[in-house]
Amino acid sequence: MAITETEEVEKPLFEEYEETDLETPTDNIERVTPAIEFRDVKLFFDDRTILDGINFTVRRGETKVVLGGSGGGKSTIIKLILGLLKPDGGQIFIDGEEITEFDEPEMMRIRKKIGMVFQEGALFDSLSVYENVAYRLHEESVPEDEVEHEVRRMLRFVNLEDAIDKMPVELSGGMRRRVGIARALVGNPSIVLFDEPTAGLDPPTARTICELAIKLRDLEDASSIFVTHEMNNLEYLSSEYAVVDENGEVNFETEGEKLCLINTEVIMLREGKIIFSGKDEELRRSQDSYIHRFIRGK
Repeated sequence: MAITETEEVEKPLFEEYEETDLETPTDNIERVTPAIEFRDVKLFFDDRTILDGINFTVRRGETKVVLGGSGGGKSTIIKLILGLLKPDGGQIFIDGEEITEFDEPEMMRIRKKIGMVFQEGALFDSLSVYENVAYRLHEESVPEDEVEHEVRRMLRFVNLEDAIDKMPVELSGGMRRRVGIARALVGNPSIVLFDEPTAGLDPPTARTICELAIKLRDLEDASSIFVTHEMNNLEYLSSEYAVVDENGEVNFETEGEKLCLINTEVIMLREGKIIFSGKDEELRRSQDSYIHRFIRGK
């Protein structure tokens, strides 16, 4: 969470937002236990090493930005968390529960805690925005009045309630991504996974997607992994925070003398290994030649 030495964290002021655990004592076991933890995770495809002894944690309310070039293992981490792949070595924990050897029924229970935002939005083209966002709830036979309330709440969160009756073909690329985020948030998941959510989008639209991730982090206390290869995304996520003003409006402010973000960190992958783990400022000061080239987009 984002805090200062002199200020207390403000509670969310939106009537739609429930009180989060931001002020729960740090010795509360639910806050101390990482949302996600990888311990010495290894994965091989034939004779190729995909992940080579990966170790990291994602704390409660923290965003972990995962950087790296193509084929470095970024999206593989998400597949392992979802149980779509099994590691060849090591352990994976979700909320302190080891999922490494879980079967499909056990993983279905774990996935209910997780929202997944795909690169292209992954909407059903034959379904309206309402039906796309409501899909999981309809599968669970939730009463329609509850479904409508939840769908409208999620679309309001991504500023798309006016598009509720539109079909995906009527939406821009950025709007499709935002609908995908709304669908991922149904059921109030405590963990959200973003897999290159801004790929192919223009800079203003990409910023909007990052702002939604910031709102989730700072106002909903969600833990997230944000996979990207774009440095602009890192800039937004690691230097801005969301606050709610006295009128209930969300504003985005830049860290500085008043506040220093402590709820966003970076890991960089190269050839299946973590070559950097820490704050964005430390990343930029790194003397590693590969990191320098990556930062410069070369």
